[in-house]
Amino acid sequence: MSVRVLGFALCLALAACGGAKKSSKAPALPPSDPRAISKMAQGVEAAKTANGRDRAIELLKEAVSTDGKLWEARYDLGVLHAEAGNLAAAEKELTAALELAPNAEDVAVALSEVRRRRGDPQGAVAALEPFVKAHPQARTAGLALVAALREAGAYDRALEQAHQLLIKRSSDANALSELALTHLAKGEVDTAELLIGEARKADPNSARAERTAGLIALKKGDDAESFRHFSKASELDPGDTTARLNIGTVLLQAGVYDKARQQFEAVTEVNPDDVPALLGLAAARRGLAKKDDTAALGEVEALLKRALDKQPNNLSATFNLGVLYADYLKRPNEARPLFERFLSEAPKTHPGRAEAERFLSAQKR
Repeated sequence: MSVRVLGFALCLALAACGGAKKSSKAPALPPSDPRAISKMAQGVEAAKTANGRDRAIELLKEAVSTDGKLWEARYDLGVLHAEAGNLAAAEKELTAALELAPNAEDVAVALSEVRRRRGDPQGAVAALEPFVKAHPQARTAGLALVAALREAGAYDRALEQAHQLLIKRSSDANALSELALTHLAKGEVDTAELLIGEARKADPNSARAERTAGLIALKKGDDAESFRHFSKASELDPGDTTARLNIGTVLLQAGVYDKARQQFEAVTEVNPDDVPALLGLAAARRGLAKKDDTAALGEVEALLKRALDKQPNNLSATFNLGVLYADYLKRPNEARPLFERFLSEAPKTHPGRAEAERFLSAQKR
């Protein structure tokens, strides 16, 4: 279980058309409305202050309303919406920003990240491919495209893109890590392990390489080794919520629910509606609760409902809420439609199918 979190800086160069970092110049647009630029500047300043995000969002909305072609304001607004967990609004603004500035690398990458967080890897690919084709030298977008292609199941295209990055820089730890992850997704664990060894040699301080090494160890069933890599990744990049998610997952598997809960709570403090963190937090809270602890189980229910509100088709959330109703809260009438929906959507190999089928079979007796 892993996610990637938006970490883009707000545009701070507040000249008309030209605030966000770009691989090349954005298309020429009419001069921006000075009033919109002023509102954007105020929004950026507000975002830097403690608890200033809501005010910044309102100011940037005013900027966009005044001048809809001010793509930097749309970009900043999209990033802030994403940080607040409002991914639908983030996607809307970032899509508009990319249409206005198709050569802005940060915009393409931000849009792809939001779409991936919304469970739309194909959309993430669509946000990146035209940009990468036009700017093959753009490494950040190139790396993001590898990840998006991998998550979309396009493994051969992901491998080709990773190799293209390595042709230009053969010892790039990030590209080697993405290549290793793609081989891992294909089930080629030995190849992935060799590649991540090269990545860690190329850059011993790469948090991405350590995260990848942790995932490979986890795949091999070595929880202690995976925990060591994830912990090192977190030390190398303290703001890395992906490492915290992975540490929490290892702790969950080991039954160390209190410490797992701390890791997932740290993620939700940064991203309140991060679905994998909500699911992990629900699992940890359920592990800590007694079966008759109504208040604690109510917290678990609320967390799973939040996850489903953000991702209505999330199989894990659907199944776990069904289990909560069936086994803990003794509300079989609410469990039944969840298990039926789960079975209609889950692949035949999903390990939860047997339990859902047993429950529904027992209900028919």
